[in-house]
Amino acid sequence: MSSYWQHGLLGCMDNCTLCLITYIMPCYTFGKNAEAVGESCCCCAMTYLFPVIHLVAAVNIRGKIRQEKSIDGTLCNDLIVALFCPFCALVQEANEIRGSPMSSYGMARE
Repeated sequence: MSSYWQHGLLGCMDNCTLCLITYIMPCYTFGKNAEAVGESCCCCAMTYLFPVIHLVAAVNIRGKIRQEKSIDGTLCNDLIVALFCPFCALVQEANEIRGSPMSSYGMARE
């Protein structure tokens, strides 16, 4: 069974708090998204220091989220989104993982 993202790629403002956090500290949102799919949040967040490695990690995390949620898409599509719209992609992924609204987007581990 295939499905689509709950929030559109340009639906960043569906959750203003998350949007603000992501634009100020994208590594935090990226780390939380990685943690939600079983990856190391620290290692993934640190990839922001290395653009090429970060792109690979972003595509990997987005793919895992798509697979976990049975969302249609391809590796090529994930690469294009991560390359040209990284902040919107992070917000979209976070909204998908944790649902909306994201009132529990804190430091506490689930």
